[in-house]
Amino acid sequence: MKSVSLVMPTFNEGGHIQDLIAESAQALATCTEDFEIIVVDDNSPDKTWELAECCANAENKVRVIRRMKDHGLTPSIQEGINAARCEVIAWMDCDFSHPPEKIPQLIYLMNEGYDVAVNSRYCCGGGEERVGKGSAIQLFLSMSLNWGIRFMLHSYVSDYTSGFIAARRGVFEKIKLRGDYGEYFIDLIYRAIRSGWRVCELPYEATVRRSGESKTGSNLGQYLKRGRKYISTVVKLRWEDMTGEK
Repeated sequence: MKSVSLVMPTFNEGGHIQDLIAESAQALATCTEDFEIIVVDDNSPDKTWELAECCANAENKVRVIRRMKDHGLTPSIQEGINAARCEVIAWMDCDFSHPPEKIPQLIYLMNEGYDVAVNSRYCCGGGEERVGKGSAIQLFLSMSLNWGIRFMLHSYVSDYTSGFIAARRGVFEKIKLRGDYGEYFIDLIYRAIRSGWRVCELPYEATVRRSGESKTGSNLGQYLKRGRKYISTVVKLRWEDMTGEK
């Protein structure tokens, strides 16, 4: 049974952070006795960090890191990785689009000998719930982007923008996160495969966030802007393959 550090990178998630911590702790307790939750907050104006600190307990299952500089998703996750003490390190989006009850299936794969486990919307059995104006277009763009990434990288992974993952500590001793936002995940998964780590996907259904505003963007322009960064990352990875630069 592996010990697990769950990293929660947050910014203005105060409306549901306490519920997320409670439900995630409950889910983790079903698959391991030794776990910790590390909330890494970018000094949220809504004081997410303060609300998370209220969940800290005597068993030290919940820790909070309040980041005062170098804000951003990727550096927040990397700081959580650096602070983690357990054998397996996992993280997720903190708006309930990643259901806490799907954490255990990642950990079970770690116990089965895999090095990296990804919860995927686009493998067989997965799905994505979207509501509101433009949701169908957003889903089409997300699926098309992931298909394009898979094609260009000649990869078996179906969801390169998942962000719902668990991996052995040893993976992060060899691979440091690169990128600004979601492109870090493309870079991480491909480099893990390229390095020979065993990577596996599991299906899950992404749900709509419970409260607050999406950090990814809600209009076509923002999606296209993110998409350009993602494609640039793919081009960089293929260039590394051709030149031998890593």
